[in-house]
Amino acid sequence: MPERLVDRSPVVLADQLIAQMVPPAMFNDVSFGSYIPDPDEPSQAAAVRKAEEFAGKVAKIRAGGRRGLFGKKAQASGAGLYLDGGFGVGKTHLLASIFHSVPSPKAFGTFVELTHVVGALGFNNAVEQLSGHSVLCIDEFELDDPGDTMLVSRLLTELSARGVSIVATSNTLPGQLGEGRFAAQDFLREIKKLGSIFETIRVDGPDYRHRDLPPAPEPISEESLVERAEEIPGATLDNFDELCAHLSTLHPSRYNKLIADVPAVFVSGVHAATDQSVALRLVVLADRLYDANIPVTVSGAKLDEIFTPEMLAGGYRKKYLRATSRLLALSRFEVAA
Repeated sequence: MPERLVDRSPVVLADQLIAQMVPPAMFNDVSFGSYIPDPDEPSQAAAVRKAEEFAGKVAKIRAGGRRGLFGKKAQASGAGLYLDGGFGVGKTHLLASIFHSVPSPKAFGTFVELTHVVGALGFNNAVEQLSGHSVLCIDEFELDDPGDTMLVSRLLTELSARGVSIVATSNTLPGQLGEGRFAAQDFLREIKKLGSIFETIRVDGPDYRHRDLPPAPEPISEESLVERAEEIPGATLDNFDELCAHLSTLHPSRYNKLIADVPAVFVSGVHAATDQSVALRLVVLADRLYDANIPVTVSGAKLDEIFTPEMLAGGYRKKYLRATSRLLALSRFEVAA
């Protein structure tokens, strides 16, 4: 009988959160040299050069600050780099390459993971624990509410002043983060602060997860789903509604541990998520499954039908499109196997 994710209730201690901030396993061995720029997209080769230059700056900053008055060493501010581009053009590859190239200690996490860490540790504690790092790498940088904006803006400002370099990736330019969602003056002011921290580099190109790939595979029958799940030791089989309900009981910082050591995930009865909070939890789960390269097979609706047209037309459109792209990649991997 397959295991179920809904039977797992993982616990992650607060003091382990920063230690776990490393690139996903699929990026363990990447480097600047292993990034193959598309010859039809010159911005990709330029982005590699800029990323390498940035890594060199980080090393110099951590090697020592500038000399101030009376020959006293003054703390140099951290450098900032922002990689902007569409889905699947290799931004995370470059981000992980920077991480691997700079001195320890260093931290790597998604924007959502970073806010979770700060929430778990408390702002001052998070600043103290991160302030000795050479770099903070932030993947999928996207602001969803004014509270997160204020929090991250203050965090990055303090860390940069302490010599921590910041590199981020996103599908939206820094000055446009949150655009179309909030009009509050405080929010717009914080957005400008964040934009001033980074040098922005554009990375163009089509989504590699959609290149030469067929449409979303048809869901399989309930019977076939159970049979396939039973064939794979350690695979999990869950009902979609039960899984969504279970996710609501776990802090998203635990989703990584929820799927730890799972070779494949099977979900029955998939249908469109009509509640936004449920949909956003599914986005986080999709990110963690993709990071761990865990195949996903479903019955019910197709995986590109989870997020409704209304949701895709709203403020979280980029999150939902990214999650759909990643789930489709994982479902194709399972079918191919």
